[in-house]
Amino acid sequence: MATVKLGIVGGSGFYDMDGLTGSEEIRIETPFGDPSDAYIVGALEGIEVAFLPRHGRGHRISPTNLNAKANIWGFKSLGVEAIVSVSAVGSLKEEIRPLDVVVPDQFFDRTRLRATSFFDEAGLVVHAGMAEPFCPALSALVAEAATEAGASVHRGGAYLCIEGPQFSTVAESHAFRGWGMDIIGMTAVPEVRMAREAEMHYATFAMATDYDVWKGEPVTVEMVIANLGKNVEMGKSAVRLLARKLNDLEDGCGCRNALENAIMSDTSSIPPELKKKFNLLIGKYVS
Repeated sequence: MATVKLGIVGGSGFYDMDGLTGSEEIRIETPFGDPSDAYIVGALEGIEVAFLPRHGRGHRISPTNLNAKANIWGFKSLGVEAIVSVSAVGSLKEEIRPLDVVVPDQFFDRTRLRATSFFDEAGLVVHAGMAEPFCPALSALVAEAATEAGASVHRGGAYLCIEGPQFSTVAESHAFRGWGMDIIGMTAVPEVRMAREAEMHYATFAMATDYDVWKGEPVTVEMVIANLGKNVEMGKSAVRLLARKLNDLEDGCGCRNALENAIMSDTSSIPPELKKKFNLLIGKYVS
């Protein structure tokens, strides 16, 4: 198998990737359990990619129950260097209309029940920087690809991640707008955190499906699915265009060395079993 360069996480409504050649299903065992589904690996526009439906085929896994550790570990073990997440979101700004695309540069974490780090076991302490959680270099390419695919694109903005699975109350929606948030969803966190700890470029292609509930109209699954249906082919086209641009991705963002100065523990004191378990992530820093 050729080196897999791009990982594609398909969110709600995005359960397969058209145009893959020579594709095969690969199931990966990780130290953290099973990923959401098998990875579909194949060539897209001449670039080897791995596609994973975030919620599993048939949309079987709720946001809180997603195993982000296993999903990101699986991509890393395949050799993936960059991940683009395709996600459905609600808009918290008038100017971000349903069917628009947002490529966020910040997130605000309102989840409560999820692991937030690979490194949550005693014996190994890692503090990865999160000032720029989404890779600016990859995000620029994603925005270019989305524009070329015909989307109305908003570059930058804050993604508010809630626990779910329920949608917001009206009071919450107005409060989130007051905080200056731009879009709202349920899946970017902890996925973006894990990608940073795995030293991978990560960007989100967020498709707005509704105005949340701050305008007084309730959000329904029917509404979300209807607008996703209008946007999903554009999303797939944007991912194909992104694959063509991937050779232009520069490493000056620092994503691929995110743990270089993040390991707080004295490396000589890290238990051998943890060194072995996390070798995929810290092996180049810990002998």
